[in-house]
Amino acid sequence: MSREAKTHSYSPYSNYRVGAALLTVDGKVFTGCNVENASIGLSICAERTAIVKAVSKGFKQFRAIAVSGDDVNRFISPCGACRQFILEFGFDCEVYLTKPDCSYIAMIAKDLLPHGYDPTFLSN
Repeated sequence: MSREAKTHSYSPYSNYRVGAALLTVDGKVFTGCNVENASIGLSICAERTAIVKAVSKGFKQFRAIAVSGDDVNRFISPCGACRQFILEFGFDCEVYLTKPDCSYIAMIAKDLLPHGYDPTFLSN
């Protein structure tokens, strides 16, 4: 599903298509793609698109997320902002880094962003 999602990417500046598929603990899947903007800082990654779609529909517990791109030489990995965004909703979320040939590396969110900022930092 993440491979299908990347076909909807709006990436006229980088030509770097990314798709994501997010699995909730309830078994529902939300997909997302990267959407770039001429003001680069306003661009949004595929992972965050999928998470925002899920949260906007009332889902906040996730089992896994898969990320797909077009680079055949390396596994695609979430950027730092996306790693933090994933971590916000669960340290144990499985994260699948993929290649176009469907090979993948499975990781856990807390391992992708060790010592990440979490809600406990905001407690009094």
